[in-house]
Amino acid sequence: MTMSAHDKKSTENSISSVDTTPQSRWMDNYSAQRASVAIYDLIDAENVRARGIADAVDANNIDLARQLSKHDAPIKVINELLKLSNIPIEISVRESEQVMASRNGGPQYSIAELSDGERNALLIAANVLTAKPETILFIDEPERHLHRSIISPLLTILFSRRDDCAFVVSTHDVMLPLDNPDARTLLVRGCTYQHSQVVDWDADLVTTDTEIDEQLKQDILGSRRKLLFVEGTEQSLDKPLYSLLFPQVSVIPKASCRDVEHSVSSIRDAQSLHRLHAFGIVDNDRRTEANINELKDKGVYAVPVYAVESLYYHDDVLQRLAARQQTLTGADAVQSLELAKSSAIDAILPHIKRLSERVVEASIRQDLMSKLPKRADIAHAQPLNVTIDVPAVVAAEVSRLTEACKAADLTAVIARYPVRETPALDRIATSLGFQGRSQYESAVRRLLMDDGAALAVLQNLFATLKDDIDAS
Repeated sequence: MTMSAHDKKSTENSISSVDTTPQSRWMDNYSAQRASVAIYDLIDAENVRARGIADAVDANNIDLARQLSKHDAPIKVINELLKLSNIPIEISVRESEQVMASRNGGPQYSIAELSDGERNALLIAANVLTAKPETILFIDEPERHLHRSIISPLLTILFSRRDDCAFVVSTHDVMLPLDNPDARTLLVRGCTYQHSQVVDWDADLVTTDTEIDEQLKQDILGSRRKLLFVEGTEQSLDKPLYSLLFPQVSVIPKASCRDVEHSVSSIRDAQSLHRLHAFGIVDNDRRTEANINELKDKGVYAVPVYAVESLYYHDDVLQRLAARQQTLTGADAVQSLELAKSSAIDAILPHIKRLSERVVEASIRQDLMSKLPKRADIAHAQPLNVTIDVPAVVAAEVSRLTEACKAADLTAVIARYPVRETPALDRIATSLGFQGRSQYESAVRRLLMDDGAALAVLQNLFATLKDDIDAS
């Protein structure tokens, strides 16, 4: 350490002056000097503690010396923090006030040789532990050089060690506020510039209380004010399609329709989240009209077809992509469409009974769920008798699907049955000149980006959802 007390004071004054300018939000000309000041304060705190104990011993005040020694030296605390944060290094001060590091008890080396992450952890800890009492500490993006498995325990322990101080942490890690449930979270959504000056900030004070579960809190902290919960996963077809259809919302996939309904109702019912607007989309699964309307009243909209694949292979989309392919390859659009439809029907024919049974399964499940006794029924000891002629229901569904195939009504088949369980969708893709489903579905998303009319067709299938989102 070559910085003198005068150098340190002068550097601090320069940093304080620069930090008051607007440019300091995005430019730091003193990053190296900040590190030097932090190390100087660390060594100085170590020396002050040692001098205090030595002075007490020299004055033969052993009780005071014992009392002072009970307060751990900052470097000892830092080493404990690094160990608890899964950073296998130990810091020490050697002759000429040289700060050294050792990994797993190995040879010592200069802290200048630490990795960016290790150095960042050391500097954060040094700044916090040597701060004056009742200081407000600003920590900017601590995750830049540290994995969250390290930075989260490090900060949590520092907060508890310096509970006399206040902390303001700017971060992109949405889990950090959840790791510290006593913290208040300000979600910064944007700012307004006038020339080069910020004149307005758009932010929400998010209360992560016990009204909602931890996963939902994480969803909220990483999203816009308008949220759309859908069935599926991050890798499924649902999210990229719905992100195009409803670009003004954050699309959040959930594992099941129940998870979608729970997420929407939890946010809508939480008084502290009144600035958020939650909506949901679930698969149709042969729901009754009454059930669809009941869900809509709760902010959950049923897909107007069997599942999301039916949207990708909607008749209007097929026609538009066939026309595009004609422009690109010269293949006749009408002939390509006819081939796609006939090939798809041929691929479905061997699976008629199984597809019919799958649809009947969902239908019966919905029927049974709707007939479950309510609390009042149980209280009044009402008898419950449910009879379903399964063979007759299956036979009727088989007849319906058979007739649709004979009529070559691919639109009706795709809308009602889980055709993704057959080779039909691959046949459609290859008949239109694509290498397979993946390339075709990618072309659909590109079509929706380029063609406003195609986008509107699919948006309108969801009745009032787009208007409801816009109005919220």
